[in-house]
Amino acid sequence: MKFSFRAFLVAFLAIAGLVAVSCGGGKKIDSSVPACVKDGMIVLETPARVAGQKSALQMKCDPIDTVRVGFIGLGMRGSSAVQRYTFVDGTKITAICDRHQANVDSSQAYLVKHGFPKAEEFSGEDGWKQLCESSDIDLVYICTPWTLHVPMAVYAMEHGKHVAVEVPGAMSIDECWQLVNACEKTRRHCMMLENCVYDFFETTTLNMAQQGLFGDITHVQGGYIHNLDPYWDQYDANWRLEYNRTHRGDNYPTHGIGPVCQVLNIHRGDKMDYVVSMDSAPIHGKAVAKEKMNVDEFADGDHTVSLIRTHNGKIIEIQHNVYARRPYDRLYQITGTKGFATKYPQEHYALMSDNLPQGNPDYQNLDGESFVSPQAQDSLMQKYKFPIVAAIEEKAKQVGGHGGMDYIMDYRLIYCLRHGLPLDEDVYDAAEWSCLTELSRLSIENNSMPVAVPDFTRGDWNKVRGFHPAE
Repeated sequence: MKFSFRAFLVAFLAIAGLVAVSCGGGKKIDSSVPACVKDGMIVLETPARVAGQKSALQMKCDPIDTVRVGFIGLGMRGSSAVQRYTFVDGTKITAICDRHQANVDSSQAYLVKHGFPKAEEFSGEDGWKQLCESSDIDLVYICTPWTLHVPMAVYAMEHGKHVAVEVPGAMSIDECWQLVNACEKTRRHCMMLENCVYDFFETTTLNMAQQGLFGDITHVQGGYIHNLDPYWDQYDANWRLEYNRTHRGDNYPTHGIGPVCQVLNIHRGDKMDYVVSMDSAPIHGKAVAKEKMNVDEFADGDHTVSLIRTHNGKIIEIQHNVYARRPYDRLYQITGTKGFATKYPQEHYALMSDNLPQGNPDYQNLDGESFVSPQAQDSLMQKYKFPIVAAIEEKAKQVGGHGGMDYIMDYRLIYCLRHGLPLDEDVYDAAEWSCLTELSRLSIENNSMPVAVPDFTRGDWNKVRGFHPAE
């Protein structure tokens, strides 16, 4: 065989991670990790687990009687989180941090006004590092702009802290692997704060799905469709609009994909195999960026659609649009062989009598082709309410946070830490739900070519059977 120095050089650079290549001398693939085209699909390299690391599936840590929490980022989401945590039993707010002293002062004033001790203050560009290094913190709660999530989360875990990080947890495949590796290495929890999995309709529907009311689920849908025109100015230094200006693809996938991944038991008996994405032209987004930033180029399409096929033959459909003038919609739908659920614009179920518990007259004569009556739906919502929600539902609604789901999310995180239990959302969820950002870009920029979804569990996706919150 004739030696080709060019082929050798390209292969060497790909292994070194300096360039991305396509198999068989085909088109080069632009990726943050080595990639190739195999059987008509873009495939990214899966790094081997480092010696000494082990899987974090169902990981347990020592119970913490009182969880000491430090908050980084006290803007829109962070300041609300500080306020909610004053209602979460078994916690102590010991530190707060923001690069703007005014935000620190505001959260500090809230604590004092409501009878809580002052928290230690950190500010400035590197204040977050000092917070992570503090010995008086068990959990670091990160509510900063997206590009800071992974550096902060990894640094916190490396300093012995559990981590809760806002969505998306990571913005690239490389960052997803950084989270996974840090969690596996340090044995510290890393939970992405995906609140939509704790919304009341989603948790009830998940419980119904686990008990077979929809039969075999074949198609699920989710998304984030939210006109952000009233909110762009609230993002410090236009960081969110700037990210969308320079990044094409589904830049905010987790609200849509998180709840449906739980329904399909992703990495708990199934896994996402590959994704195909496409987008519309950037029309309104480009106009907004021109108005607010005086720029002409804009990468993010106004509407992005991704289709994902799972190993077990399910289809996930995810959409993203933060520019359209239309009602808010997370597109939550579940389609099975025995039933259907939809949340927007109104919550409805369509089910079959022969697949429901007998004895309730409201469940009779249902053929699955019409929505159940309001009486039957109320009965179903009560009967299949998730136990972890039922116990705190009223307090959650009183405390609030997107109607109460934020409080349930916080409560569950602290409950698991205090009892030494596996988290509802683990680091693999964070990686799997966040990875669509870069994978959708890769597909779109390569004529909607399929892109293989990395298995962040490194082969362990089938070792846990079904989604079952620890109690």
